[in-house]
Amino acid sequence: MFGFGPMRQFSIAHLAALATLVLLGGLAILAPRRRPGRWVEWASWALASAILAGWAGEYAAEVVVGTWSLQYSLPLQLTDAVSLAAIIALLTRRRLFVELVYFWAFSASLQATLTPDLGSTFPSVFYFTYFLYHVGAIVAACLLVFGRRLYPRRGAIWRVYLLTLALTVVSGLGDLITGGNYMYLRSKPIHNSLLSVMGPWPVYIIAGAVLGLALFVVLAAIASGVARRDGVAAQPALSLAGSARSGSG
Repeated sequence: MFGFGPMRQFSIAHLAALATLVLLGGLAILAPRRRPGRWVEWASWALASAILAGWAGEYAAEVVVGTWSLQYSLPLQLTDAVSLAAIIALLTRRRLFVELVYFWAFSASLQATLTPDLGSTFPSVFYFTYFLYHVGAIVAACLLVFGRRLYPRRGAIWRVYLLTLALTVVSGLGDLITGGNYMYLRSKPIHNSLLSVMGPWPVYIIAGAVLGLALFVVLAAIASGVARRDGVAAQPALSLAGSARSGSG
């Protein structure tokens, strides 16, 4: 059950990580609402530090154990962008980065947490680094959007989606140069994931892009619904109107 072999989905180690996500995500939503105060800023800094420790620690561990390579270890995965956006959003609360974390964490990071692509499980250092930055990004989205009520603004979907496509192009160029498989653009992951049921290459890439946009629409609707319930004047995150005027502050 435990050991240094590949992570098995829904093993005890995986379920422990999922339980931690549910607990911390719930606290990140409820605690700032019920007990607002200066402590929320300190918690945000602590969470940003934890995400940074997991994200940077994984690269450091790869160097130490000798597994770092151009094909697999460059920061060209979407989860790298999520980690960086989460750190900036937690430290600055700039709305563009909050929006990036919200849509990316509840799509890419959540998928990575539910179907981990991890070559070693508990108590390997990679178990802790992997779940630190994946779970951390989701908890950050819970804290910022639902805990601190920083809801997506008008046109948020299109801003995040266009940036996602731009990152995909960069990762694709990285794949061509290094021969790697960043963002799974050359082949599907070997573990079970949503891509497993989306057809052969390159059909699954197109299907994944369509599904990603659909997920963004659902996430925008959820945020808008909660904002209305909170009495916050929520702008339609799907609308193009006014997106150019909204800025990033």
